[in-house]
Amino acid sequence: MSDTQNFLDTLKARSSRYKAEPTWIAARRQAGAARFEALGFPTRRDEEWKYTDVRSIAQGSFSLADNAEFSQATAAALTLPIDAYRLTFVDGVFSSALSDVESLPSSVQVLPLSKALEENHEAVGGPLGRLTGVDFSPFAALNTAFMEEGAVVRIAPGTTVEKPIILQFLSRAGKPVMSHPRVLVTAGARSEATLIEHYAGESDAANFTNVVAELMLDRGAILAHYKLQEAPLGDLHVASIHVEQARDTRYSSYNLSLGGALVRNDLISDLNGEGAETNFYGLFFGQGRQHVDNHTKVNHNAPLTFSNENYKGILDDRAHGVFNGKVYVKRDSQKIEGFQSNKNLLLSDRAHIDAKPELEIYADDVKCSHGTTTGQLDEDAIYALRTRGIDEATARGLLTLAFAGEVLDKVTLDAIAERVELAVAGKLPERFNLAGLVEAAVALND
Repeated sequence: MSDTQNFLDTLKARSSRYKAEPTWIAARRQAGAARFEALGFPTRRDEEWKYTDVRSIAQGSFSLADNAEFSQATAAALTLPIDAYRLTFVDGVFSSALSDVESLPSSVQVLPLSKALEENHEAVGGPLGRLTGVDFSPFAALNTAFMEEGAVVRIAPGTTVEKPIILQFLSRAGKPVMSHPRVLVTAGARSEATLIEHYAGESDAANFTNVVAELMLDRGAILAHYKLQEAPLGDLHVASIHVEQARDTRYSSYNLSLGGALVRNDLISDLNGEGAETNFYGLFFGQGRQHVDNHTKVNHNAPLTFSNENYKGILDDRAHGVFNGKVYVKRDSQKIEGFQSNKNLLLSDRAHIDAKPELEIYADDVKCSHGTTTGQLDEDAIYALRTRGIDEATARGLLTLAFAGEVLDKVTLDAIAERVELAVAGKLPERFNLAGLVEAAVALND
């Protein structure tokens, strides 16, 4: 039996649940299944997947969850301590008990996908799948085939959402399950909001999450998009994110990857109008035998657009990281600026990074740059900190935190920054003037 057949058989067994769905959903589901069957899972012979082996997903045996039961105490420990509007999903199933969107202003809608389809499926049908379709990747096609649940966020023109919107995805231990959440965000003209995707779960979980997100920003909209992935170390996580930006929009992505056994993030932004700006800030941390793969692409489809990308990787033990970033400048997209930087820190001689920054330019009046570096902690800097009475573990933690600081400084939500700092540097002693020492460590490490 082929690897794809296991998934197609699961879809067939699920088909009785789809009989009453609108015709357009059935057609897209069938198209997704056909596309996935035709392509199959990517292999390392595929250029886009040459450094990432997905056999742990393809050969896995995953069922689909039917309930959202989850320990309230465990959920509370995993939940970000942020005053926010919150939708929670447990193994892909919506949990009303763990959600809180009651106080939303009338100009903002945050709904589980199932409810949005039930209330007005025509309104969802237009934008859903417009960006990714089924051609984005085999995993996006698989998501379309299994599309049942997820989140729909609609922000009316001129609205400023005062509190962040959190989409929380929790993973349970037990029999391995898979989920295929779909996220659809439409930000109206001149609106402003912060969206947080948070992935976490019980420590012994070993599930497969395959999420597709489509974000559409109308003229002048501003969206800060955090993706905090601290899934259990046994989880498999694939994310396909596509952003469409109209004129004068500003999109800022904060892609923070800490957990998961196998992680793949595909992030694409289309700058389709003059004055559009996109910022990609990424930090990925791997330990043990974790594999973290980030593929990004910025399409400058219009003149007078701006992009800035700064990704940093920190890898320990036998972890493997991948960074592939591309800036694409369309013909006649003059007077654009596109900058890309990838820096990686290896904390072990056995850690490994494959980095490939790319520029593809078909216009002549542009400012573009890209670069990548890989190195280890400076032993002289460690020695200098130890002469100040700091033990070696703390010195290494401080220097690692200093390396991450260029990205973390962009994170404006303390609860998220603290989770990342704890993951990459461990618990640092409070008796030190950490701010001053980090500043000194940065100076020493430059």
